[in-house]
Amino acid sequence: MRLSTRIGLAVGCTVPLLVLAAGWLLLHLVARDLHRAEDQHLKQRATALAPQARALLRATANDRSKAADTRERQLFSAALDVGVRVTAADADFRGGPQPGPATPLPAHATAPVTVHDGARGWRVLSRPVRVADGNGTLWVFAPDTADRTQLRLVRRRVLLSALLAAPLSGLLAWGLAAGAGAPLRRLTRRTAGLDPRTSTARLDHRPTGVTEVDELAATVRTVLARYDEQAARTAEALDTARSFSSAAAHELRTPLMSMGTNLDILAGHPTLPAADRDEIVADLRGEHARLLNLLVMLRALGRGDLVEAESLGAVDVSELAEAAVAGARRAAPDADVRLDAAPGVTVHGWEPGLRMLLDNLVGNALAHGRDERGRAVVRVGVYDGPHQVTITVDDQGPGVPPDARESVFERFRRGPGSDGSGLGLTLVAQQAALHRGSVTVADAPGGTGARFEVRLPSGDGGLPGRRDWLIGTAGTNQSQGFPKKPS
Repeated sequence: MRLSTRIGLAVGCTVPLLVLAAGWLLLHLVARDLHRAEDQHLKQRATALAPQARALLRATANDRSKAADTRERQLFSAALDVGVRVTAADADFRGGPQPGPATPLPAHATAPVTVHDGARGWRVLSRPVRVADGNGTLWVFAPDTADRTQLRLVRRRVLLSALLAAPLSGLLAWGLAAGAGAPLRRLTRRTAGLDPRTSTARLDHRPTGVTEVDELAATVRTVLARYDEQAARTAEALDTARSFSSAAAHELRTPLMSMGTNLDILAGHPTLPAADRDEIVADLRGEHARLLNLLVMLRALGRGDLVEAESLGAVDVSELAEAAVAGARRAAPDADVRLDAAPGVTVHGWEPGLRMLLDNLVGNALAHGRDERGRAVVRVGVYDGPHQVTITVDDQGPGVPPDARESVFERFRRGPGSDGSGLGLTLVAQQAALHRGSVTVADAPGGTGARFEVRLPSGDGGLPGRRDWLIGTAGTNQSQGFPKKPS
């Protein structure tokens, strides 16, 4: 049912009720005013007739019939436009318009009351009349004008007005609602052709001056914008999934083929010497570890591409660095890993991503930052600046050649002899970009080794507009890099 029809029906039902209520109130007020005027007149007539009624009862009590007749005529003449009845123990005088003898009267009517003689109503007032030989009662009657034909006619007209008001008010309300709903219908026509799945066209709404319509149009635009955002994120997620499968298939092909060859050798040569068998098993374990590490790193890279703004919050970088250093000490007990961090250094970021950044930087230093004697000396620093937080990781290894300092962060870049996934530093670069920061590599202080430096803004900069670290570097699939000394 259309809104204008609903409004018309609602008004068509409400207005007659309001007319009836107003008519009932009007009749009640008019009847009360009429009763007030009638009652005042009855009281005045009763006060004026009381001496005549007293004289009539006194003459009747003294058996003076002629005097009683005279007093009765005087009483009825003085009554004028009201009916009169005087009653006593042995007397009953009636004159003028009044209810019939069978109509019961109240025992006392010191205040005017209404009695009914069939379909006709009467206002009645009584006054006690005291004489020496007994007491009587003076009754004064007047037709109840509040129950007359005029009021009944007004009542019928009120009912007729209510019946006519129902369709007329309903039609009028429907017409007004239809006119007022024109901006809403135009908005409906504009939005009916919008299909965000097949078209990039969006709602072009100009303010109409109708608050509800303009708010609805703003809501529609917001919903479409959220749909576009979600569709873009869904497309990114699909691209990430496709790139993940493509990268995994490409990188897993060689180790899986190698593992298959080793397994064929083991199966085809049951009498293989123990030394050769142990070497093949060691190769299988190494390939298995590499595959597992590759899948873990690809998954982490995919999580970084798909993280939402709701996941970001205040992160204590000092605590994360302390945890990363403690983990590195457990993993490499022979290494010298130390932390220099001021307490309470915080940024607005994604805590799991920042922990991965620190773990990979420290892990890279342990793997490729050993000196000629195989010792690993790693220094981690966290420093709080005016507008940014700086994280440094220094090692005493061979360092990174200047011409390789840009490509070292590309996906699947591995140096000769490296058994890593080639994604550790890519993940570091991804997390730095995710937090609107930067990562660079240079010579370590003293000229020996490498320094990886990450700079993160202290404030809330939000997420970057584009995140495609798993997708955008998909073309770099060759294991190219700089020479690193194997551990």
